[in-house]
Amino acid sequence: MEIPPLFKQGASARVRVTVFALLSVVMLVVDARMHVLGTLRQALGTALYPFQTVAMIPRDAITNSSDYFSSMTSLQRENHELRQQQIVNAQLMQQERLLAAENAQLRKLLDMQQKVPVKSIVGEILYDARDPFTRKIILNRGSQQGVTAGQPVIDEVGIVGQVTRVFPFTSEVTLLTDKDQAIPVQVLRNGLRSVAYGRGQTGALDLRFMPANADIQKGDVLVTSGIDGVYPPGLSVASVALVETRSADSFARIVCRPLAGIDRHRQLLILLVEKNLPPRPEPDVIDEKSAKLFKRRLRDSTRDNSADEANATPKDKATEERKGSADATAPAKPAAPAAAATPAAPTGAKPAAKEPAR
Repeated sequence: MEIPPLFKQGASARVRVTVFALLSVVMLVVDARMHVLGTLRQALGTALYPFQTVAMIPRDAITNSSDYFSSMTSLQRENHELRQQQIVNAQLMQQERLLAAENAQLRKLLDMQQKVPVKSIVGEILYDARDPFTRKIILNRGSQQGVTAGQPVIDEVGIVGQVTRVFPFTSEVTLLTDKDQAIPVQVLRNGLRSVAYGRGQTGALDLRFMPANADIQKGDVLVTSGIDGVYPPGLSVASVALVETRSADSFARIVCRPLAGIDRHRQLLILLVEKNLPPRPEPDVIDEKSAKLFKRRLRDSTRDNSADEANATPKDKATEERKGSADATAPAKPAAPAAAATPAAPTGAKPAAKEPAR
């Protein structure tokens, strides 16, 4: 019986291992000495590269998927951090711009403080007044810093308002545009004086009761006249924006726009002006004796008129009434001399005492 090829036995496994080991050693020695197997190695590597690539596809897919998810997570985290940093940078930028604007405003106020020949302090606006129908603000300076009612408030351009109420650490300032505020001004071009009144919420000023032929033109600059003793003279107030004159009106309609930053700045300058106005002149003093004499004459004349009216008869009264009506309808006659118009002194009346010389 013939043995199938599967069960045929050749050389033993030990012999085969020995043969292949010797063959490997010989090939290693030959390749190390003569370098004859390099070309064969490159050809085999090139031929087997597609098979290696196909075999590495599952491993590369798993590695790439893990890298994708890890990179996505890191990118999301980095994006969130960058957004937070952007918000912080935006806040810092806004604060930097605000500080830069405040710095510029304070520098301008410092220059204005050096130009104005009056002692002044810088105040910051805390908030607006609670009344929506008025134009008032609250500053963080009060009587403890030397602020008193009536002192003017300015910015780097001109007049902003006037201190109206003072508290220990705060003060209330009424703006120029308030409907109850007025300021004496004069036209810088020709020196014409007037008074500017606020118009309330419109943010403008009016020059009231100015004649229609007044020398005021659009674009004229109004400055403080200083005649009120409160505002220093020469500070800018407003510029003329509108001049309307009508033939039927006696006064012109003049609208002005404030030059100062009424509603734009946060820091303002309070002028610590002291009121050194001269005292009002006292009225003429009338001595007591002259006052008594005047009262006596007035009393005597009143008594005489009442006595004459009581002694007159009804007939005389009717005649006088007819004469009065006739005189009213008759044409006017020239006035009689003053001596003839003076009534004679009543009989029995005592002569008036002579007024003592002063």
